[in-house]
Amino acid sequence: MKYALTIALLMATPASAFLSQNDLIVRSTGGDTFEVPYRGLSGASDFWCAAGDYVIRELNLPVTTKIYRTSSPPRRAGKGVTFSLSSENAKRTGLFILGNPRGVSASFARSLCNNRFVPVDD
Repeated sequence: MKYALTIALLMATPASAFLSQNDLIVRSTGGDTFEVPYRGLSGASDFWCAAGDYVIRELNLPVTTKIYRTSSPPRRAGKGVTFSLSSENAKRTGLFILGNPRGVSASFARSLCNNRFVPVDD
């Protein structure tokens, strides 16, 4: 069933988009900016997970690469999140992080993927 869902998502994903490991789509918006469109119930950590995965696996950038959120939190219902590799126009992350930095490393963002519930077949 999981494989059927993944195949269906891949077929519904535009060719120029990246499907992250948490099944969110990431699209380049030009230059060093990209967006993670809304795709069902997702929290801030889900969007950051997709952003970190995109930077590391699709752009092949170092895990230390800083990612900045450029859309203001909180995210409105039905809206996605925009990100940049430039600190220009950086907003708060929307995550609870001590010190509330404006950006996080790609490895930190992708580590948020590890908080997902994964069913185990017996």
